[in-house]
Amino acid sequence: DCQKQGVEIRRRVGYLPGELNLYPHLRAREFLGMVNAVRGGTAEPAYIDRLCEQLGLDATRRMRTYSRGNKQKVGLVAAFMGKPDLLMLDEPTSGLDPLVQQTVLDMVRNARADGRTVLLSSHILSEVQVVCDRVGIIRDGRLVATERVEDLIQARLHRVTMRFERMPPAGAFDALGAREVGRLDQTVTLEVREDLNRVLSEAVQYGVLELETQ
Repeated sequence: DCQKQGVEIRRRVGYLPGELNLYPHLRAREFLGMVNAVRGGTAEPAYIDRLCEQLGLDATRRMRTYSRGNKQKVGLVAAFMGKPDLLMLDEPTSGLDPLVQQTVLDMVRNARADGRTVLLSSHILSEVQVVCDRVGIIRDGRLVATERVEDLIQARLHRVTMRFERMPPAGAFDALGAREVGRLDQTVTLEVREDLNRVLSEAVQYGVLELETQ
């Protein structure tokens, strides 16, 4: 019960919101200490220091002096420091440089390896693919699919645009599980749901000059 057992829930949940609001006059270390106290003081100071070092965060500065990326690091430390059973992370790598993004993904992997649950919201599909076991897809505010990552990868659709020396006849690729969605001049665009290799083998006989796939 979120109202009757709020303290216990805060001990077991780490949360990084998409829009992070911090206290500008506090130093990061003071803020993290406050968050730790609200959660019952379960985070070890040495572990907090280790997270700050991993992310390259100077926790002695006042938070009004931070860039967006450093503010994001404060939110990440606050979410991870209590080693919660459930981590809810909204766009956790937003505003971070590529090396720090990889560090954050490693932190997510380590939490998962410890047997903890991570609910991660991201528009960066490559991130989702490397750290998640299952994916839920939200469209217009509704959950429209929940699948294991490997099943989604196997079922993915390729959109292939090819420019030919000789234009294939209409329907040339239909029997190969490909749907033609456009043709202009010497260019044909296909949606391929099955064997992309067979489609490309068939295309070669018409002389492929250029190829783009998504």
